[in-house]
Amino acid sequence: MLSARQELLLRKVVDVNQTTGQPVGSKTLAADVEITFGPSTVRAELAVLEEHGFITHPHTSAGRVPTDAGRRFYVDRLLPESSRRAQLDLPIVRRELDEAMRMTTATLAQVTNLLAIVSAPPPDTATIHRVEVLLLQPQVVMVVVITSTGGVSKRLVTFGDVVDPGLVTWAGEYLNERLAGLGLGARMLHSRLQDPSLGPSEERFLQALIPAFGELGAMQEDTLYMDGAARLLGVDRLQDLAQINELLTALERRVTLLGVLRVALGQRDVLVRIGSENELPALRSLSVVAAGYGLPQRNLGTVSVIGPLRMDYAATIATVREAAHQLSRYVEDVYER
Repeated sequence: MLSARQELLLRKVVDVNQTTGQPVGSKTLAADVEITFGPSTVRAELAVLEEHGFITHPHTSAGRVPTDAGRRFYVDRLLPESSRRAQLDLPIVRRELDEAMRMTTATLAQVTNLLAIVSAPPPDTATIHRVEVLLLQPQVVMVVVITSTGGVSKRLVTFGDVVDPGLVTWAGEYLNERLAGLGLGARMLHSRLQDPSLGPSEERFLQALIPAFGELGAMQEDTLYMDGAARLLGVDRLQDLAQINELLTALERRVTLLGVLRVALGQRDVLVRIGSENELPALRSLSVVAAGYGLPQRNLGTVSVIGPLRMDYAATIATVREAAHQLSRYVEDVYER
């Protein structure tokens, strides 16, 4: 357990290093108005912090820089101190889900000046919202399926004989009655459509339309929206070519990133992974700040940023928290339509 003096010094080392990117000397710390003890005490306490592995120095005469453990201690003290959210204007009201995800990602990248990643809700959370059966030509029918997340799928079905318009109208009403609220690709779809009272013509017509619903689930894939990669790869962010190559490879392999970000789905608040805490090698010299968003009873996706170890954790955590909050409110509205 660190003393109050040691906690204060560690916080100052992290704060100054985040701002300047340079090692922090004892003289700089002793000159801070919040530090009321002398230079000799500062040096002694810094030695204790270094012994505990919270700070280190590049070489003997240099100042101190925080280690991953030091930043972790800093963040752990930061999170409980404040549940504040940043002021963030996400213009996502009344937008389709896909567009809302893109808008959230772009805004988050711009505000934090970091790489922003938003994962869309998994396909199995979407349900059938409405079905339209339209007679395009005498022998051609189009089935349009609209999902709870705003997705649209259409399929053309060609029949050998002229289709009865009355049968088309009946099919639309019947499908909406039986399938509204059913999950995409659900195994119970066929049983939902079975009805012993149906006549042969109705039965044959429905069987011709069923493939449109089976394909809907198969077409869905987990989706990641990313923005701000150029910011992360800019000057003074990543300078090691091997590190840059590893990160670019990870960004290309989106399935790998999905696995990393899904950890945040089970968290009640913001998840922070610092440097060596990241299992993915490409992220071990970076920090990840992520939060889940979704419905009150279940998180559906994540809002996250990836940035350098010396990012402004307080501002980043608050911004990610607010983005997740606003996106949750949007998703709740979409799923309740």
